[in-house]
Parts: sequence; C-alpha cells; structure tokens
Amino acid sequence: MILCEFRVRRLCMMALAARLAVAAGVDFAILGDRTGNAVPGVYERVCKDIAVHHPDFVINVGDTIEGMNDSTALAEWNEIRPVWRDFGDIPFYLVPGNHDIWSATSERIWREQSGHPPRYSFDFRGIHITVLDNSRTEDLDGEQMKFLESDLAAHAAQGAKFIFFHRPFWLLPIKFQNGNFALHQTARKYGVGFVISGHVHEFDRSAYQGVQYIMVGSSGGSLSHGRGATPSAQGLDGLYFGYAWVHVEGSMTQLDFRRVDR
Repeated sequence: MILCEFRVRRLCMMALAARLAVAAGVDFAILGDRTGNAVPGVYERVCKDIAVHHPDFVINVGDTIEGMNDSTALAEWNEIRPVWRDFGDIPFYLVPGNHDIWSATSERIWREQSGHPPRYSFDFRGIHITVLDNSRTEDLDGEQMKFLESDLAAHAAQGAKFIFFHRPFWLLPIKFQNGNFALHQTARKYGVGFVISGHVHEFDRSAYQGVQYIMVGSSGGSLSHGRGATPSAQGLDGLYFGYAWVHVEGSMTQLDFRRVDR
C-alpha cells in the first residue's frame, strides 16, 4: 500500500515537472554551415557561444565537413567531433548537407556519425521537428515529400512544427510570393510555422501565407562561398558569422539571428 502511494506521488511529480517544463518554453540553437571553404576557428567560437547560453538542444542545417572524398570523410568527422564537447549534455541533431552526403559511402558514415537516417523526425516538449534530405538533389523528391506528409499527419496534434533541410530551393518562389509548390502547400496543410535551410552562407528570412522561411547563414563556412570574391561590404545584411536562436512558448515562436565576431 505504501509502495503504491509512493509510486502515485512520483508519477504526479513527474507529470507536474513535465507541465512546468512545457510552460517554461523551449530554447534551441541552429548552427549554420561550417564548411564550403571553412574559415579556421569560427565554428569553434560559434559552438562555444551557443554552449554558454545552454539551449535545450542544438540542430544544424548541414555541411559539417568539407567532404567530397570517401577516403577522408571519416577522418573529417573524427576531427570535428571534439568541438562538440562544449555542448556537454545538450542534445545535438544533424541535418545532411551536400558536403556531408554525396555517395553511398558518405551516407553510411553520416548515419553512423549522426545516429539517424538522412530523414527523420523528433518531438521535444510539445514541438515537432522534421528533418529531410536534399543533399544530392536541389529540391525534395517524391520520397522526401511522402515521408513529410506521413510524418506531419502522424504528429498533427503537436504545437510548433519545423521542417529542416539543407538546400533552400524555396527561395525564389517565396521571394516572389508564389506558394504553388508541394512543400509550401503541405506546410500550410499541417500548420508548419517554419521551414529552415542553409547552404547559401547568408542569413535571411521571408514569410508567406503564415509560413516563415529561414536561411541560416554561416557558422564557419566562407562568406564569399559561391560569390567569387570576399564580400566588400562587411555590413551587407546577412553576410556574417553566427547562428539562430529559437524560443517557443505556448503558441508563440520567436527566431533571432545572433552574430558572432571572428
């Protein structure tokens, strides 16, 4: 009898703690691209800055290693892994980028390093994250979209919903306020608040029909990546090193970009 009462009290305390945790909100950090001509020391500094603020979890937008060479991929992962010790017990989730997966061998290594398949999802205290894989395609192919639809349907009751993948193929249509593509229509159907990508090494945000589209800029990858030269205007919007910080509380979600100087 006493043991039974103890168990009931313990379960009540656990339920109360869970409710208080949800009420307090969730904070998480989003790391941008590390590679694409990585600038020495920047990624390490960004990770330390994130760790100081101790988010509930960290997720990236892909391009953790330079990659493109099956024979050196594992060594690159082993080289960067000690940097994540700054996170301590903070959960860290990886999104596959084109520098992370480019072949069957690199996909196998990515699975081993991340502990996940290239597309997966997870819940965290009332929010839902869907991770998709367009590391080897510009957009999201039929299999990715099928997974997304099924995943969102299964988690329709969750509150804040986020979709992550590396290449922002949505950029041009959203800038021109054109939502005539499957991703946008699916996001609206299931109440997804944020679609988050990287790849371009530039911070940017757009919104259309209730969905916010976010490009997380560089957390170490060159600011001139794909531009042919070092940016001449250091004050140019979006071209700086940093990460994104997200606070979710109830029905409210706030996403800010945080700059980290070299």
